[in-house]
Amino acid sequence: MAGRFEALEKLRNRIMEANHDYRVGADIFPSLDVDKIARDLDLVDQGTARGEQDQPPSWSKAIDEVEHSIVERVHDEKKTAHQILEDTLHLYSGRVANLGLEEQFGLLQQAHTSSLSSFKGEIAIGLDTLHARRTDLHEATSELATFRKNHRLERVARLQHGTAHLFRIALLVFLFLVETYLNGSFLAKGNDQGFLGGATEAFAFSFVNIVSALIFAIFCVRLVTHRSVAVKLVGTASILLYVCIALGINLLLAHYREVSGTLADGAGNLAVQRMLHNPVGLEEVRSWMLFLVGLLFSIIAFIDGWFVLDPYPGYAGVEKRRRERRLDYTDTKADLIDRLVDLRDDHNAKVEDILKGLASRRREHAAILSSRARLLALFNEHQGQLERSGNQLLSKYREANIRARKTAAPKHFSQPFKLQKTKPVIQNDGEIKDSDFASSIAAAQQALNEQMQQVGKECEAGIEKYRDLDKLYPETLDGQA
Repeated sequence: MAGRFEALEKLRNRIMEANHDYRVGADIFPSLDVDKIARDLDLVDQGTARGEQDQPPSWSKAIDEVEHSIVERVHDEKKTAHQILEDTLHLYSGRVANLGLEEQFGLLQQAHTSSLSSFKGEIAIGLDTLHARRTDLHEATSELATFRKNHRLERVARLQHGTAHLFRIALLVFLFLVETYLNGSFLAKGNDQGFLGGATEAFAFSFVNIVSALIFAIFCVRLVTHRSVAVKLVGTASILLYVCIALGINLLLAHYREVSGTLADGAGNLAVQRMLHNPVGLEEVRSWMLFLVGLLFSIIAFIDGWFVLDPYPGYAGVEKRRRERRLDYTDTKADLIDRLVDLRDDHNAKVEDILKGLASRRREHAAILSSRARLLALFNEHQGQLERSGNQLLSKYREANIRARKTAAPKHFSQPFKLQKTKPVIQNDGEIKDSDFASSIAAAQQALNEQMQQVGKECEAGIEKYRDLDKLYPETLDGQA
């Protein structure tokens, strides 16, 4: 799966990853504590003291130094709040920029083109691979058709496999072991080492007896089924030769048993001479039993070997090659189809992640704009609160001053404090509007859904192309394609 839909993978990772590592609190503009500031500035005492001195004079039009300190304190708080506002607005602008909306919308089309190209490339590679396998199957099928035509065969070749084949192999092993044991028991009579020595000699006789029967059955005798008369004659001669060899091996073994009991050395030469002069001149019943058992096992091994392959020479090999090529072709096609389906599912999973990521970016964008709007409202409300706090502080000072005065208070004492409110400026050059962003998200979602449909269609088309090879190269046994 690695390396597939690389552009789509990068886009998904960029959309799904977080684009900030901070959290902004809601209580960004704390309210002023009027009572605490009044105590810090000692407004009541200062107002009383200055009132007893009739300060400021009744004719004064400007605010005195105490009032000026109150106004300056309020303006300082407004500057601090404005700086916080500017910093937070800059923070929000950075969060909007980090969403990378314009760049990601541009990457969507690029990822769409790249994904379709990757999928079509995978189909093309699969077609080349499957075409080679289909060609191999066609050649094997043509070979089989030619073989059947040349040898006038209409039946299906018999291939031994599965439980029956394992049973035949097990039977041969069983025959070999049993014959070795029986021969060892018979030959133990004249061997100095007893049964162990007889088993050693019996192993050699059993091996020759069983293997010779198999060789004649598999490679020689089946030639009698060949269409050629000359080959049939060779097969017929092989049958006669097998009969002679089977009789000769087992008669020799029986004669060897009789002479090995009387002579320690030279028993083999004597057994050969006896068999040549009088082959059936066995004197003991056990020797005849040894001969008949060996011959029986040879015949059983011969029959078992006859059914190992198809009776007609070469037919099984051609059919086996055709079946192997067919299995290779079908397995390859199944693997390629599974790979296309996996690619489609992998692509669709990435697209679904992108769709979820875009929806998350849409909610985050709306949340940023909403938070910014609330921030501006909080700042305006905070300025109003500062204005009210300033009037409260001035009232505490002026009321104390008026109570202690002997003369009339200045006229400006009756005038409320007006805070010059700051109107914040939002730098939103190039910023996407929420309505435009929603439209872009909807368009991107539609494009991605269409991309998923196109990839699905390409997957179905690729699978159909793989199956079309069966129509271009049908598997027939008439030698045509």
